[in-house]
Amino acid sequence: MDLVDKSAEIQRKIEERFSRIGKGKYSRIFKMARKPTRDEYSKVVTITGIGIILVGGVGFLIYLILQVYLKIPK
Repeated sequence: MDLVDKSAEIQRKIEERFSRIGKGKYSRIFKMARKPTRDEYSKVVTITGIGIILVGGVGFLIYLILQVYLKIPK
């Protein structure tokens, strides 16, 4: 099998995989999905950022409690 045949086979496999997208059990979801608007995207980014900051803050408070108040060594 030379390079051309090998590349043609790889291309065929890739095209076969992509042709099955939207025909399985998630086809309805793929058909209903759409690109979010700028407003929706900014809300998601804001809420995600707030969640990351809150989780980091809780972790830092736990660190402070363990290091400063309980004087647990590193």
